Amino acid sequence: MVAIADVNEVEKMKIEILGTGCPKCKILEENARKAVEEMKIKAEIVKVSDIAKIVEYGIMTTPAIVINGEVRSYGKVSTVEEIKKWLK
Repeated sequence: MVAIADVNEVEKMKIEILGTGCPKCKILEENARKAVEEMKIKAEIVKVSDIAKIVEYGIMTTPAIVINGEVRSYGKVSTVEEIKKWLK
């Protein structure tokens, strides 16, 4: 018997917002949520504030955004439009 995965499970993205909770980190998270909503995609958005985990990505300047394990931007607040390009 072959197991068939739920399409929504397969396509779900993981977006991580790396930062300690500063105002810029919060704006980046809001922008990521807006981008996901506008594109009508399924994505898990996770805040990562543990410095050790942030450093594991090689990030020394926050905020940063990681999509499916790939660092897309750090040290600045990415716009909704920038994030939407990365989600395609």
